[in-house]
Amino acid sequence: MSSHRQDAVRRLAAPDIAARKGKAPIVCLTAYTAPVAEILDDHCDLLLVGDSVGMVVHGLPNTVGVTLEMMILHGQAVMRGSRKAMVVVDLPFGSYEGSPETAYANAARVMKETGCGAVKVEAGPAVVDNIRYLVERGIPVMGHVGLRPQAVLVDGGFKAKGKGGEERRRIQEEARATTEAGAFAVVVEGVAEGLAREITETIEVPTIGIGASAGCDGQILVTDDMLGLFDWTPKFVRRYADLRGEITRAAAAYAEDVRARRFPGPAEIYFAKAG
Repeated sequence: MSSHRQDAVRRLAAPDIAARKGKAPIVCLTAYTAPVAEILDDHCDLLLVGDSVGMVVHGLPNTVGVTLEMMILHGQAVMRGSRKAMVVVDLPFGSYEGSPETAYANAARVMKETGCGAVKVEAGPAVVDNIRYLVERGIPVMGHVGLRPQAVLVDGGFKAKGKGGEERRRIQEEARATTEAGAFAVVVEGVAEGLAREITETIEVPTIGIGASAGCDGQILVTDDMLGLFDWTPKFVRRYADLRGEITRAAAAYAEDVRARRFPGPAEIYFAKAG
């Protein structure tokens, strides 16, 4: 018998998420650190270690500069901090768009070194065959259509998609092809509401909306946006807290106490024992 303690909580997996199609909405948020993952775990079905970590945590201008090593490091942290939610790790730009063999090697490394439940890729015509290749070899894949942050240099910025006829048709086709290639769910980002609803109604796997439609099978936001850590947030974000304001007030109060020599006080100081 193994001496390892068995965790009483079963972590959600790709089949659990796929089975939620058309049922109770799937709750998803991003996580990049163990403490935040621990807080979110009780409330989320899925935690995404998004390549948005490059912008949110590391201050990069976009996600293009994110490396495989960064994703693995943050994926490990989120796995340590969570127990119940499924953890999905983004494959960063340049790690999966080439040959199927390269995509598999990088995805397998992420799965092995983090223990995550799946990887996510930004889908497109050049990636569909690679999604199929990964799934056929035992790697669960979540797709991503619509606004694709890794394509920001081609698109010239973060722009909403699917408002025009040809672009609408292309995104519909990408969602369908991604599903047929074996993805267990598809993130639909930054598209016209009607298009997101139509995709949800026509593909057989759950859609996870972000700047899309309440009619999607689930929703995801960047946690730091939702918590109000930045001055500016996208149109599709609803702020549920003002942590930037709270942190600012706490830092100002601390600075004032230090400068006035009110901190540390007797309660925060160690004294030698008498005698």
